[in-house]
Amino acid sequence: MKRRDFIAAIGAAAAWPHGSRAQRPAMPVIGFVNAVAPAGYERAVSSFLKGLGEAGFVDGRNVTIEYRWAEGHYDRLPAFVSELIDRKVSVIAATSTPAALAAGAAKPPMPVVFTTSGDPVRLGLVQSLSRPGGNITGAATLNVEVAPKRFELIHEALPAATNIGLLVNPTSPIAAQVSRDMREAAARYGLKLQSVSAKSDDDLAAVFDALTQQKIEALVVGTDVFFTDHAELIAKLAFRHRVPAIYQYPDFTAAGGLMSYGGDLAESYRLAGGYVGRILGGEKPADLPVQEVTKVVLIINLKTAKTFDIKFPLSILGRADEVIE
Repeated sequence: MKRRDFIAAIGAAAAWPHGSRAQRPAMPVIGFVNAVAPAGYERAVSSFLKGLGEAGFVDGRNVTIEYRWAEGHYDRLPAFVSELIDRKVSVIAATSTPAALAAGAAKPPMPVVFTTSGDPVRLGLVQSLSRPGGNITGAATLNVEVAPKRFELIHEALPAATNIGLLVNPTSPIAAQVSRDMREAAARYGLKLQSVSAKSDDDLAAVFDALTQQKIEALVVGTDVFFTDHAELIAKLAFRHRVPAIYQYPDFTAAGGLMSYGGDLAESYRLAGGYVGRILGGEKPADLPVQEVTKVVLIINLKTAKTFDIKFPLSILGRADEVIE
């Protein structure tokens, strides 16, 4: 399916009048809520649908999905979750950390399956990974926990860089944790970290102008769903302003970012889709341990490195899972 058709399809699903849905044959309803916009999340949603299909459920055939996209306005999420509770959906799929936290805080009567880049226990979503307890479970990539490793990688690639920036979203529920972990990583190398913030497209353009003025020599993009949704834009801005940067997902390096290091977002969505299907099939969230995407992938863009006149040491090149030449 073409990207434009995909976005139109899930947009139409989100906008379907409730009265019209009531006239359709009764079938389970999944409330799918996400913190950003559908554009850029085609692969993740397709993976969710794949996992759902592996559990025996297909949208429009034996299950209906209602989408709610917050378009980067995290404050909309509690209202979306309340809507889905009022709709008496069968399961809430709370994809993205902000959506997961909103769903967890609402304590809905129906099961919740989440995706998150952080530690679900540390975030307060579950009691433990093996025994989630309650009415919630899901899948985690733990990309927040490996964020300090991104700092180490950019420092290893640019050992002479002393002025390093950290891009955070001040509205993110994990911004404080990311900032704290990254400052600790910088302190281990005797370096200072300058934090810059962005929560909108306009902010991103202004941030990169500021980075140039502040003579930031390298940038670590903090873990946040807003940045994931804008990975291509951030990569292009970093390339245009000649700021060597690292983020967590391949979309970033594919669009010209220097490096990416993180877990597989699409795989976490597939696992979540599978759990939603299993719950629709009668299993209980408390009996389904949180699944972790443990594989972490390092990708290096040598084309960008050559443009920036950066020569990667063999110690990094030898560990790369993929090199873009």
